[in-house]
Amino acid sequence: MRIALAVFGADRSVLREGAGSSWNTRDFDITVEVNDPTAWTLHTQQLSQLVGFLSGDRWVFQFAQATPPEEAVLPLDEQHFDRTVLLSGGADSAVGALLSAIELGEGKSHALVSQFSSTALSPIQQNIVSSIGGLAPGVRQVHHQFRLHRGSKRLDGTTFRDEPSSRSRSLLFLALGLAVAERASSKLWIPENGFASLNPPLGADRRGSLSTHTTHPRFLRELGELMRSVGGHGEIENPFEGLTKGEMFDRVADAIGTDAASAYLSATNSCSHTDGRYSGAPAGSSCGVCFGCLVRKSSFAASGVPDKTTYLVDDTSGQFSAFVKQKSIVEPMRDFARRGIRPRDVMTMSLPQDYAAKDALTLCQRGIEELRSILG
Repeated sequence: MRIALAVFGADRSVLREGAGSSWNTRDFDITVEVNDPTAWTLHTQQLSQLVGFLSGDRWVFQFAQATPPEEAVLPLDEQHFDRTVLLSGGADSAVGALLSAIELGEGKSHALVSQFSSTALSPIQQNIVSSIGGLAPGVRQVHHQFRLHRGSKRLDGTTFRDEPSSRSRSLLFLALGLAVAERASSKLWIPENGFASLNPPLGADRRGSLSTHTTHPRFLRELGELMRSVGGHGEIENPFEGLTKGEMFDRVADAIGTDAASAYLSATNSCSHTDGRYSGAPAGSSCGVCFGCLVRKSSFAASGVPDKTTYLVDDTSGQFSAFVKQKSIVEPMRDFARRGIRPRDVMTMSLPQDYAAKDALTLCQRGIEELRSILG
C-alpha cells in the first residue's frame, strides 16, 4: 500500500508535456518507507519495470525502514471470504461481482472492494451491492469502500500541480484489493473485458501514455509474480480475460434474464470523464462519446440487452454540446473499427508468454465487430 500510494502521489504531481503522440515519458526517483526494505530492494528492477509498463514512465525506487507506529495497532479479527472482487462501479466490475455471487451460491461469501475519488461513484457502487443482494440473496457479502486521493497542498502550503492522466490509480486500487484478499485468504478478481484489457492501439496518437495497461494480462501476471517474490499475496485473476464486453453482458442476461440485466447494467457507470458536473450535468453522468461509453453502447447492442443509460450526447437542449465535443473520440473509434485489427497490431501488445497471439487477434476481431454495430 505504501508503494502504491507513493506512486500515485508522484504520478498526480508531475505534469506531462503535450498531448496525443507527443506525451512525454517522465522520470521518477522516489524513496518509500516499507516494513521490509531488504525484500523490496532485491526486487527493485521488477517493480520499476512493472510500474513503468503501467504508466509509460521511467521509475527508480529506493526503500527505507518504516517507523513503527507510536500507538499499539488494534488486533484485526481474521475473516475468511471465498473470493474478493474489485468493484469500481463500472459495468465490467458489476458483471464480475454479480456472477461471482451467482457462481459461489448459497452459503458462500465474497468481499467487494471499491475505491473512489469522485463522490458521484460512491452511491453507484453501493447500489450495485444492494442489487446483488436481491439477485443472489444466498451469498454473504461485505463491501469495503475506500476514498483515497492526494491532497491539494504540500507541507509548506504551496499547491501541488495536478496531472489528470493518473494511470497509476489502478495500482492503488489493486493494492487495496490485495490487502483485503490477503486478510480474507482468497483470490482477487479484477473483472474486465479482455478486449479492453489488451489495449489495442486506436491509432498513431494512442500508442503511448494515453493508453492504459490497467488490466493487461502481462501487467496482472507480473504483479502477481512480484507480490509472491516479496512474500505477499499474489493471487490475482481476470475471469473475463477471453471475453468481449458484449459477451459478458450475454452472461448476465443468461443468468438473470434480459429485463433484469438491462436494469442492472444500465445503473452502472463506464464513462471515462467525471467532470461533466462542471458543465451542469448531474453527478455520475455519462458522456456517450468516450472510449468507455462507446464500448459500453456497442456491448448493449451486440448482446441485445436494452440500454437505459442516459448519455449527455443525446441531450437536445444543447447545454452539454461543448463538453461532448471536447470529449468525443467517435471519429478515431470509427476509423479504428473500419480499419480492423491487424496481425502487426497484435505484435505491439506485449503479450505474456502464455497468451497466444492468435487468441488475442480473434478476441480483438470480435470486439471490433461489436463496435461496428454502433459505429458502422
